[in-house]
Parts: sequence; structure tokens; C-alpha cells
Amino acid sequence: MRKRVAAVMALGLLLAGCGVTDSASSSKESQSGMNLQEAADRADQILDETFAAIKPPVQWTHRYSMPGDCYVDRDRAVMTIISTERRGSFLGVLERHWKSKGYSLVATGANGLVAHFKTPDGFQLEALIAPNGQAHLSITTPCVEESEVAQPTSKPNGPDYSKQELPAPNVRSPFWSSDAPLKS
Repeated sequence: MRKRVAAVMALGLLLAGCGVTDSASSSKESQSGMNLQEAADRADQILDETFAAIKPPVQWTHRYSMPGDCYVDRDRAVMTIISTERRGSFLGVLERHWKSKGYSLVATGANGLVAHFKTPDGFQLEALIAPNGQAHLSITTPCVEESEVAQPTSKPNGPDYSKQELPAPNVRSPFWSSDAPLKS
């Protein structure tokens, strides 16, 4: 279990360190008029809208909220098992939603299981599907003015694993967990 979580986290860190997107921490220039809490609230709003766009809905939990020197990272893990046959569809739903919001695709992973987007106001979005079918959606805010940052207020639509070890995805969906190929 811990090896799987470590592998997912290592993959995320490797991707973050590859320079795929402009890192918020690499620039100390602050976005005027926004502080860390306001940026975190905007990140939560983006995540809330994204999860509302996923049909049929998936169960998710908060993973972490980490403020940096001038940015905040927010991450949510999907507890619904995303089968191999549905992973492309899942990322397709996210891509269509984010593009409809005016977000631009920055990069995708060679394996097709990672996508990076950027909002016009500098928020960096990442969708990652781990080999065990667990999807992670994370956002890094642009560099903003320092302030205190509260934990997210959105309620997970299932158990909250934010203060404990994340289990493997454990919720079955008739659609997202199905091994049947999609009909064209």
C-alpha cells in the first residue's frame, strides 16, 4: 500500500520537476490583488466545478493543501476505481470541461495518463491516473501575496482521507469501473 502511494507521489514529483509548466515557486513575482487564501479559494472553486462536470459522478477526497512561499497546492484523490477501459474517457471529460472554461492544454504524458492545463490567470492544473486506477486532480496557484491559508471547506462526497493514509481506490462505479469497452 505505502509503495503504491509512494510511487504515485514520486511520479507526481518527477512530472512537476520536469519543467512541463512554469512553476509558481520559480517566480517570486506576485499576482497583484490576490493573497494565498484567495488563491486557495479560487483553486477550490476550480476543483469543485471540475468534479461537478464529471458524469456520472465519482467519489473523491481531499489529499493535501500545501502553502509554499507564494503559492498553494491543492490535491484531491478520486476514490472511484477508473478502469483501464475508461481512463481515456475520464481524461476526455476533464479536457473538454477545462477547454470550455478557456484553460489551455500545456502538456500530456507519453502514456496518456497525465494532462497539464493552465488557466488564463496562471493556475496550473494536473490530472494524473495511477496504474491502480486512482485519479488525482491537483492545482498549483500562481505566486501571490503571503497570508494564512485555511484548509479546504468543500466536503468530500465520501470518506475524508485527508488526515490519514490514502487507501487504494475502493468505490466501484457501473460506468467508470467497468471493464467493458465503450461503444462507439
